[in-house]
Amino acid sequence: MSLPLVPPEIGRLGARELFLNETFSSIQGESMHAGRPCFFIRLTGCSLRCAWCDTEYAFHEGTKTTIDACVDLAKESGIELVEVTGGEPLLQKATPELLRELCDAGFEVLLETAGALPIDQVDTRVKRIVDWKPPGSGEEDRNLPAVLDDLRKGDELKVVVADRRDYEWTRAWLHELCARRDDIGTTIPVHLSPVFEDLHPRDLAEWILEDQIPVRLNLQLHKAIWPPDARGV
Repeated sequence: MSLPLVPPEIGRLGARELFLNETFSSIQGESMHAGRPCFFIRLTGCSLRCAWCDTEYAFHEGTKTTIDACVDLAKESGIELVEVTGGEPLLQKATPELLRELCDAGFEVLLETAGALPIDQVDTRVKRIVDWKPPGSGEEDRNLPAVLDDLRKGDELKVVVADRRDYEWTRAWLHELCARRDDIGTTIPVHLSPVFEDLHPRDLAEWILEDQIPVRLNLQLHKAIWPPDARGV
């Protein structure tokens, strides 16, 4: 019997309950915060199935916990930067409150989310990193256009690129987006990431240099430090 796309436990959680996959301290591997010590709170569940996903274990594995317990773990880490990730953390109804209470506790808070769910309910102090999906992901049709209108200073966009087709799609999408918003690529950085071991970073770098598009090459730093399949890093 195949597992449901999203664990049914998520729909039965209380107002202050979360389905937690793992927590760990590591070096932030991506985004404008790459290289910084970071405490990660990974929540269980995702409604997408990207072809290149490297955290499939977060689809269903997890245990029930509370907002208070997660905030306490972040405090115990002694690290000022906290990222809430998944899976897709916004699937859980208590996630916005978790983010708010982490901010109230004095943390600098990042949210890693796909562009498939609204982000307008997230506390304005949170820096939202939106993972936009090109065709190679298999989930292009799940992108929610309204998310792009809700981006603000401090947010970031990320596109994981599998091949030349994905790159050209991203280049065209970015051209249209920049025509609508002059803050894209400036106060709202755009990161292009090659699918690990599928697209050589040099190829993506050369395409970016050739076209001079307003993006940053984004590599998964943690995979250069630890084994690519290591968990908890």
